[in-house]
Amino acid sequence: MTIAVTFLPRTAPPPLPPIAFIGGGNMASAIIGGLIKQGTPAGAFEVVEPFEEARTKLAQAFGIAAHAEASDALSRCAVVVWAVKPQTFAQAAGPVRAFAANALHLSVAAGIPSGSIARWLGSERVVRAMPNTPALVGQGMTGLYARSAVDAADRALVGQLLAPTGELLWVDDEAALDAVTAMSGSGPAYVFYFIEAMTEAGVEMGLPLDQAQRLAIGTFTGASALAHSATEPPSVLRERVTSKGGTTHAALTSLEGADVKAKFKAAIRAAQKRAAELGDEFGKA
Repeated sequence: MTIAVTFLPRTAPPPLPPIAFIGGGNMASAIIGGLIKQGTPAGAFEVVEPFEEARTKLAQAFGIAAHAEASDALSRCAVVVWAVKPQTFAQAAGPVRAFAANALHLSVAAGIPSGSIARWLGSERVVRAMPNTPALVGQGMTGLYARSAVDAADRALVGQLLAPTGELLWVDDEAALDAVTAMSGSGPAYVFYFIEAMTEAGVEMGLPLDQAQRLAIGTFTGASALAHSATEPPSVLRERVTSKGGTTHAALTSLEGADVKAKFKAAIRAAQKRAAELGDEFGKA
């Protein structure tokens, strides 16, 4: 018996519509760079960036002519990505509102509630995103929340836009974004903090700086990859490395004695609290 097998060609995602970025800093550059690598032409982007140095970097890196102020050029864009600092969002929204009445709005500004964004822009089609800096190398973790007016097509468009930055996680409760901010948004800094500590310990134990840093970074990279691929939870993976009376047991006993886990959890809760405070502080304008 002969079985005929037909291989269907992979369907490429549809081309993205024109996209506006309000703010052209690191996070905007990460998203733009990822999309350009996937074939989106530089002409698909409109960028408003008040700082000349940042505009120059965008021109040099991607061939994008960013503008210092909002203009009618924004009206062609189906999506507006808000990559501004929380304290400047309300001020930046005013000039853009007139040109983006029909756009989907995607905010990566920490803490600003979607209700405030909807009020400032006169649109309920608002998605909040909390990315992190590994998005710069396509290894980011982004939490997302959509207001009720955002439909399935809008969600798919946001997913396509952010796919080059790494993994995406949608949450149903906007308050959960404060926890996302505290964990993954601020999280890379925690990892860098521990890498610093491990590197310093290595130097204090007699290793050259470059070797100590290579060991620290490589250990985090490998352990993260193992945790990502394993079916067991991290607690089981930790137990497998820890032999009673061994070196790892000695280190973990020292950490537990110093109550490091409880203090680390308290630090993350402090970040969550500050994320909520940012919303209260800058979302009232």
